[in-house]
Amino acid sequence: MAKGSFAWFERRRKTEALNLAQEQITKALDTTTLLHKAVQSVSEGKKEEAKGFIDKLWKEEEEVDNLRRSVFKELTNVAVSVEFREDLMHLVKRLDVMADFVKDSARSVLVLLETNVPDEIWNLNLRVAEALVRSATTLRSSIEKLGTDPAKAKELAKKVDEIEGLIDRNYLEIKKLFIKYARQVDPGTLLILGNLAEFMEQAADTCADTADYIAVLAGEG
Repeated sequence: MAKGSFAWFERRRKTEALNLAQEQITKALDTTTLLHKAVQSVSEGKKEEAKGFIDKLWKEEEEVDNLRRSVFKELTNVAVSVEFREDLMHLVKRLDVMADFVKDSARSVLVLLETNVPDEIWNLNLRVAEALVRSATTLRSSIEKLGTDPAKAKELAKKVDEIEGLIDRNYLEIKKLFIKYARQVDPGTLLILGNLAEFMEQAADTCADTADYIAVLAGEG
């Protein structure tokens, strides 16, 4: 996603903390795109390409961590209300957690590069990764609408919840495939596949939790 204008921030006095927060939010959500590209590359047998996307994702997640620390540091020195400071810190922290889960997902993908995973399992994981990108993109749009169109922000937040429900259903389908392929896939590989499914599901849950928080903020606006 290209870095855009976050209207929620625009109506407040520009500060370094807000600029850093906008960058952190953008980069955190962008990690989902890199994960999707990595899973897609693996599903197509392009292992080296997948490694490249995973490497970019890890560097991006490290920047997310650094930006989170910078935001918290700057917020101790900026003249904003206690409520706004807490809102912003909560938002930044939640998206940092989401990026952590995405990084954990990528770590699982990296381990699985040297294993034999049935195409059906990879394809379903790819479907989850695609949905996670949609969730992150919709969440970002919800945040952008906070300052200009609270009703739209709430509508988009609800959409994030709907996507999370879809990911939950796909998560169960992946678990069923583990049983289907139990005799063809070794236990170690099934364990890592389980971790991958769990981490992506947790990333989706964090997006949904953040969307719920955005809906609350929109109701207060």
